[in-house]
Amino acid sequence: MNMGTRPIPEMLRALHASAAGLGRPIAFMEVCGTHTTSAFRCGLHSVMPENVRLISGPGCPVCVTAQADIDELIDLGSRGEVTLCTYGDMLRVPGKRGSLEKARGDGASIEVVYSSLDAVRLAQSHPHRQVVFAAVGFETTAPATAAAVCAAQKLGLDNFTVLASHKLILPAMRALLSATDRPKINGFLCPGHVSVIIGSDAYRCIVEEFNTPCVIGGFEPGLLLSSLLCLTEMVAAGRVGLVNQYPQAVRPHGNPHAQALLQEVFEPGDARWRGMGLIPMSGLFLRQRYERFNAARRFSLQPVDDREPPGCICGRVISGLALPPECKLFGRACTPVQPIGPCMVSSEGTCAAWFKYGPQRASANGVARLQQLQEVRS
Repeated sequence: MNMGTRPIPEMLRALHASAAGLGRPIAFMEVCGTHTTSAFRCGLHSVMPENVRLISGPGCPVCVTAQADIDELIDLGSRGEVTLCTYGDMLRVPGKRGSLEKARGDGASIEVVYSSLDAVRLAQSHPHRQVVFAAVGFETTAPATAAAVCAAQKLGLDNFTVLASHKLILPAMRALLSATDRPKINGFLCPGHVSVIIGSDAYRCIVEEFNTPCVIGGFEPGLLLSSLLCLTEMVAAGRVGLVNQYPQAVRPHGNPHAQALLQEVFEPGDARWRGMGLIPMSGLFLRQRYERFNAARRFSLQPVDDREPPGCICGRVISGLALPPECKLFGRACTPVQPIGPCMVSSEGTCAAWFKYGPQRASANGVARLQQLQEVRS
């Protein structure tokens, strides 16, 4: 049952009642950067039961991009014959030799785009320049990259390529549950946007293989709260299941057209994740028939050693093993103005959300704040 339309106070009372009967602490992980930001923005953490925690996972596309991939982008962006097209969040992520923003300030041709097709149009209108699209994100943005590749092929473009760093969410969830040093995860708040593409049934493997409840939730305060209530009630009752609390957007089998496009252009392979290392079959790479659009091959990119900025614990933060304030750099050397790690750069990063909306800045009257937001958006 979708409980998102119930009054906020009613759901909060039910949440606290269920939590009180547990007699132990539990933790749910959200694996979506938009969930992370939404929960902080509406003050959700300030009204949670003391024994129920919401921890952040690897759901921010910028944050999970390996440092080596960032360094490759900076390398490409600094080449005189290349125009690199990227989403805005990638500009300020620091690499070994600065950032894309710094490279652009030094004269590199780097364009911020709002769609992968913007990069195709740029290549079409500048046939004498090599245009590379920085393809990052999960199943949400990967279909748009696939569409761009198909469009470039149809147009016969020889000056368009992509550097693919797309990630798949299910292998990351498996990796978290299989790791020896993983946090205790009593259930997942599954990502709404990704689920639109892959469908709610995709998470049955997590439920069945790892005996872990999964609830797919929306992003409004009431939808977030109802999803956490559903998870808490399942744990309290000793049940394990899969519940779609976002049926207005997510169907059991997802979006078949987007899935077919991904299947046509990409194939899965082992991929590097920041802080999580190499996760088997967790990335999307161009199939052989589209290899001519592979920027790594066209520009003979050499493997780059993966590394983390000294002192940065972004990898632990997105794995649910640490909170942002536990980082010695947080709020001191690392701020949104001068970020050191990607979690402080991205608008969906846990460190950025904590810095802006964290518990020390949460609304003193969280119930009133949540109720106000529900009334405004209803």
